[in-house]
Amino acid sequence: MFDRWGRFVVRRAWWVIGGWLVGAFLIIGLLPSLADITSGDQGSFLPDSYESVQAIDLAKTAFPEQATSTAIVVVKRTDGAPLTAADQARVGPLAAAIADAHIAGIGQPLTGPQAVAPNKLVQLISVPVTAALTDQQGQMDAVKQTRDAIKADLAGTGLSAGVAGQLAQFVDNNDTFNTAFTVVGTATFALIIVLILIIFRSPIAALLPIFVISVVLQVSSNLIAATGKLFDFNVDQSLQTLLLIVLYGIGTDYILFLLFRYRERLRAGADKKTAMVYAVARVGEVITSAAAAVIVAFLALLLASFGGFGSLGPALAIAVFVMLVTALTLIPALVSLIGPATFWPSKAWRREPKGTAFARIGDAVGRRPAMAAASSGLLLIVLAGGVLLFKADYDFAAGFPSSTESAKAAADLERGFPQGALDPTQAYLTTTDGSGLTAAQLDRFAADAATVSGVGGVQPPVKAASGTVASFGLQLNVNPASNEAITLVHDHLRDDLHAIAPPGTRVLVGGTTAIYADINSANNRDLSVILPFAALLIAIILALLLRSVVAPIYLVLAVLLNFAATLGAAIYLFQGVAGKPGVTFQLPIVLYLFVLAIGTDYNILMIARLREEARAGNEPRPAAALAVRHAGPSIAAAGLILAGTFAVLALAPVSFLQQIGFSVAVGIMLSAFVMSMFLVPALTALLGHAAWWPGHGDVAKGEAAATPEQPPVPAGSN
Repeated sequence: MFDRWGRFVVRRAWWVIGGWLVGAFLIIGLLPSLADITSGDQGSFLPDSYESVQAIDLAKTAFPEQATSTAIVVVKRTDGAPLTAADQARVGPLAAAIADAHIAGIGQPLTGPQAVAPNKLVQLISVPVTAALTDQQGQMDAVKQTRDAIKADLAGTGLSAGVAGQLAQFVDNNDTFNTAFTVVGTATFALIIVLILIIFRSPIAALLPIFVISVVLQVSSNLIAATGKLFDFNVDQSLQTLLLIVLYGIGTDYILFLLFRYRERLRAGADKKTAMVYAVARVGEVITSAAAAVIVAFLALLLASFGGFGSLGPALAIAVFVMLVTALTLIPALVSLIGPATFWPSKAWRREPKGTAFARIGDAVGRRPAMAAASSGLLLIVLAGGVLLFKADYDFAAGFPSSTESAKAAADLERGFPQGALDPTQAYLTTTDGSGLTAAQLDRFAADAATVSGVGGVQPPVKAASGTVASFGLQLNVNPASNEAITLVHDHLRDDLHAIAPPGTRVLVGGTTAIYADINSANNRDLSVILPFAALLIAIILALLLRSVVAPIYLVLAVLLNFAATLGAAIYLFQGVAGKPGVTFQLPIVLYLFVLAIGTDYNILMIARLREEARAGNEPRPAAALAVRHAGPSIAAAGLILAGTFAVLALAPVSFLQQIGFSVAVGIMLSAFVMSMFLVPALTALLGHAAWWPGHGDVAKGEAAATPEQPPVPAGSN
């Protein structure tokens, strides 16, 4: 099939290129942008079955006039001293100045003596944000304009103020993600260009992935946005950066797979078009199978109850599919026209290298497959031991720079108020029979809630117009976004509040901390469902590719071990060496999918070459040696570039992106240089013909091909 496809693409190269460019132009010009479906609201990703979401829905019904969120202005003296009576008197005019600025999307700012900290170090102004939740730009503009009004009014007063709160964090973090995208993008481009220049010594080969994948990135983003609009889902702020890394990583992999095989055929004397048809015929199936493994693994995220994962899956799957189409159409068409000039000005492509490191590695694996399997497996097992120490970290705020205005204002607030004052946990008290709440019920609940372990203070209740619902702001005595607060809500606070509901009432607990606690539950459920399902789907794809039952089993088991080793390495570093309270809760799912799916790329390339060498008449051990010799360079090059593109996430000023970048980079390196280069060929050599049972994947189709060079395997080797 792929040989016929290769001939079509090569013979109709200009038509393929023209059609691809017209399609890209229409998609970029007519479809919405990714920013239209981006959300920083973690609660929007949870299903209605969780209590925090039920609390949000109750609040929307009971308090339709209530602000969608609140920006907290934290006022302090620039010298850090307590606020004087004159300073406190100056805060009132500041609130009035914010109101007089007539900022769209905000209500009447409120302050007063009750907003002064007991130690008088800070005073707060509550600025209700009335812009609709769906008007993300309006909310962000409201915060930015409020900050401008504050700076203008306090100039030269000896007072300073910053805006804190979840919305202010979103504004600052959005800038952080934009910075991360720029830094990571620049570093990725530089890395790809430098590494491909080293590999092929050609500027054309180095710039080809940059040019093509840049367009693929934009096309994918617009297609994802259109899909999000069509099926009504949002994506997380981190998607743009992850898209860049994924596309440049796997896109470069697929291009390298083609270029290495194309160069190999040119060296054999084929002309430029014949060589590309051959490359597509040999590598097309590998690329398609590898992309299918990645796509189904990403689509397995649709089973997630946490929508942040559920929307991430199809978004990345769309991007990988676009890259697959590009790799099988535009890239072969372009290279078939450019021909050997793709490797200009280097002449090295004409000569077959002798005595390479990969030839030596292949010989070693072929001679002693048991030793290669045992040593590589032992390394992975030792690293996997770190999984036993796993702890999840849900503190998003701690992962962002502390230099932003919202972070500094939050730190100032905590100098004078309980840590939970910035983002109170909301307890909604409502009657069970639809009658009105009584003053006695409100007083009793407020008094009992103040005695619950973990509650540092209870704000006066706000009663709904219907009289059937009242909202209590509970100030926790720990950072509301910390793991300690999330554990507090998850383990007993919610149950304690349910238990003290006066007769005839019930309590729903909401707010940011409650949302994170529910994300914890959703994440644990998702891990237990998605991981085995994704592994099963990839095993099926491998079975279809190899017409074998045995090989897919040990290939998937190898990748599972590689996943555990990668997560263990991350835990050793971040929890052990760096002293973090845990690794970001997203890491296991992200690692599993990236390491399982993308790591399978290298297994597929290696196992396909093992099958090809076996079909050429080689016995299992010589076939393993030759497979490592010929497939090793492309796996190593692709692994270095893919690991490098993820590693540049360490430059992002966001902790969880740094963790993901380091961990995936380690996983890819283990996949390329330990699993695919040693463990898989060694196991295949040890199993011999049984690896292809019940099919005959190692038997040549039709007339046997000429037997290629076979490295010697000494007698007595294990």
